[in-house]
Amino acid sequence: MSETDRHPLRRVEAVALVAIGGFAGSNLRYLVDLLAGGLTATLAVNAVGSLALGFVLYEARRSDVLAPETRSVLATGFLSSLTTYSTFALQSVQSTPVVFLANVGANYALGFAGVLAGRALVGIVHRRWG
Repeated sequence: MSETDRHPLRRVEAVALVAIGGFAGSNLRYLVDLLAGGLTATLAVNAVGSLALGFVLYEARRSDVLAPETRSVLATGFLSSLTTYSTFALQSVQSTPVVFLANVGANYALGFAGVLAGRALVGIVHRRWG
């Protein structure tokens, strides 16, 4: 590890970048909730966030195109603040049994499908732009 990597400002930079990403993600989450509301908004942000996270993390595994700082801003900051497990759990428990089962099934199915679609998108991008 180089002297620059151990410098305390590197940690401050990382925290600041995650905070900026978190600010943007949580505000987008709030906007989607204002526009769609309830279970629909939560399902939408979880599905889209899963797709985006799948793309970012599989892209990082495949190439070094995204800097570690960019991955932190996007994955830990933005996408972690956009998606919401706690709201999904609360809304599910507060629903009728039929809606509970449908919501849990939809969130998990679309979440896993989103990650897989993000992974597939990485393959498409690399075939197109190498």
